[in-house]
Amino acid sequence: MDINEIMNRAKAAQARATASLHEMEEKSEELAASSSPKSPAPPQDSADREAEQQAANAQRQVEILGQLFDTQTMAQMAANQEQLQQMMEQRVAEAASASTEAVMNQLFGEDMGVLAAALETLSLEAECEGFGLDSENEDNDVLYTLLDETMARLETLPEPASAEYGRDTALWGQFGILLSGIVSTLNDHSLDGLDVEEHVPVLEQQVLSLVRRSWGIDGRGALLETIRYLSQGGYTERYRFYCEAESPEELMTGEEDSDEREDVVRAWEFAQHYKQQYSPAFMTGWDVGRAAMLARWGSYLGWITPEEARGILWDLAQRATQDLGG
Repeated sequence: MDINEIMNRAKAAQARATASLHEMEEKSEELAASSSPKSPAPPQDSADREAEQQAANAQRQVEILGQLFDTQTMAQMAANQEQLQQMMEQRVAEAASASTEAVMNQLFGEDMGVLAAALETLSLEAECEGFGLDSENEDNDVLYTLLDETMARLETLPEPASAEYGRDTALWGQFGILLSGIVSTLNDHSLDGLDVEEHVPVLEQQVLSLVRRSWGIDGRGALLETIRYLSQGGYTERYRFYCEAESPEELMTGEEDSDEREDVVRAWEFAQHYKQQYSPAFMTGWDVGRAAMLARWGSYLGWITPEEARGILWDLAQRATQDLGG
């Protein structure tokens, strides 16, 4: 995670947006000039005359836009532009003021030390002799040890007393929304209701871009298919397949490239290492949490109705309470 790169990309996007806006303004001025009667150019030795000309051009642009859009649309366009500018400046300022360590600590909290050490260990393959690591297996053993220590600490966290919801639909509804809590928090989404954000065009476009980029989902059909996959199989079944396979070759089709083959081997070794300690049901929370997030995103974008989203969250809540023990 390179914060400087993120900041530079944000600044570049802002520069492109500003250039595009200036280009639109220039075209509007040309259109205004071509549509007005020809007259001799006013003398340029007076600041007052220049100000009057600029005001006239601005007024003409407003008149031209007014012929294309109604008053409400123009007001919304102006508000969106201002909100987009403020959002961009805020993101750049946040990225500029935060270090990589601060961002990672915000995501992972106290476990950041263990995770950072594990990632650092994996990145030191070329220098492993200096750390007493003579093989890839020993390198993996160090990583597994660090992960086991993290999981042991999580197991010691106090478990709240269970609560009986009965048929209280309000409680079940909120529980379904909170199933998306981790992903929602990482994306600064609201957890107060079904909608993840206010219905503002800029925010709607931001959520749409997130779902397209992260999931490759661009409509109702793909959304429901992905939710169905996560609800009925997902990584829970994938982990089961990897645990039951006698060798990684059983999981390959023969069409994988070298990187894909390495990924399969790594995942198979991971499953074999932990299959006695964690059953496939251990992955249920991963599948349920992401399916809940997709249901909320789909409702916010209008791909499914709020009633459909609440029904999906209800089913996910029942699965969570039945399959998860804490």
